Amino acid sequence: MTQQLHFEKHLLGGSSQSLKLAFVIDPLAELKAWKDSTVAMMRAAEKHGHEVYTIECASLCWRRPEAGHVGGVFGEAVHMHMRPDDHDWYRERARQWTPLTTFDAVIMRKDPPFDFEFLTATWLLERAEAAGVRVFNKARALRDHSEKIAISEFDQFTPTTLVARDAQQLQHFIDEQRDVILKPLDGMGGSQIFRIHRNDPNRNVIIETLTHEGTRTIMAQRYLPEISAGDKRILLIAGQPVPFCLARIPKAGETRGNLAVGGTGVAQDLSARDREIAETLGPILIKRGLMLVGLDVIGTHLTEINVTSPTCMVEIRQQTGFDAAGTFITAIEHACGVT
Repeated sequence: MTQQLHFEKHLLGGSSQSLKLAFVIDPLAELKAWKDSTVAMMRAAEKHGHEVYTIECASLCWRRPEAGHVGGVFGEAVHMHMRPDDHDWYRERARQWTPLTTFDAVIMRKDPPFDFEFLTATWLLERAEAAGVRVFNKARALRDHSEKIAISEFDQFTPTTLVARDAQQLQHFIDEQRDVILKPLDGMGGSQIFRIHRNDPNRNVIIETLTHEGTRTIMAQRYLPEISAGDKRILLIAGQPVPFCLARIPKAGETRGNLAVGGTGVAQDLSARDREIAETLGPILIKRGLMLVGLDVIGTHLTEINVTSPTCMVEIRQQTGFDAAGTFITAIEHACGVT
């Protein structure tokens, strides 16, 4: 009950102090307002009385401070006015190159892949943090938490898993487990995920393709038949689990539950096991600066720890009324010392 009351505080109204919040994003034209959690956060921030800005990740820069030039990390900031129309969802108030030190908080919402440009963005954001900027999730925490490999720290909750690029190790794992999921370490939305049976005639070429002929490490996990009931996304905000998860149920003939490949999202209460996983990981991850985390759970097993740009806020609110985006903004307010 105490936790539920904590989460409901944001329903009492906006903050008494206006903050300047910058969201580091992919190009604005790529955001789909009717389902995008970042858009939901920006709408919630404006509803709470804050100024909302967006900075495309590609515009982040650093310059040495010197006479006549802005020093430190800066980017092209768009001052936003949010609209309720999902097809015409914002107005641009102004656009200006702005130091990140101007903002009360910067929210990193760039989608994977976690490539060299994403890595570079974390280095730049870490320099901004050194200058006093509050960044969520923290740059170092983003860099240090591979969304796939991070589960190895909590192996008491994980399915049987192998991380390798050696074909012999992967082949042995498939023989041993008989029914296996293979996936790249830097994918999202169900991209390039394969289910392989022990007698699959394509297993060699799939391993060769995913590992780029043995030059890239991938993840193999024992197939969990509980996927038929959904791949559950559990949101952690400031170390606490949102009371509802979104079970992403695969469409007929599909192994993957991801919404991006046709899965159906069904909001549901957390199970006792869901809470055990979330309440174990939550306090650890928030101490590392991970304000928003998306745990993926199939059946009773933790399969991924998503830290880059966790989603499902819109679907949870539509089906349960719980405003996870508003809760996240309340957490940002508390982190900025606003009550």
